Amino acid sequence: MEVIYMLIGFSLLVALIFLGLFFWAVRSGQFDDQYTPSMRVLFDQKSSDKKTNNQKHRDE
Repeated sequence: MEVIYMLIGFSLLVALIFLGLFFWAVRSGQFDDQYTPSMRVLFDQKSSDKKTNNQKHRDE
């Protein structure tokens, strides 16, 4: 019976550690704005546009 009490205490300790780590991750911004960075990759072409414009001006 003593082992059950020890296992319950240990499982509560582990659960509290994971809960603390979750709150730390939320406060440090780990879960902020998951949508915009994935869309930014699709629409970010500023550097490649500059390269093609420079090549067009050189060809003329």
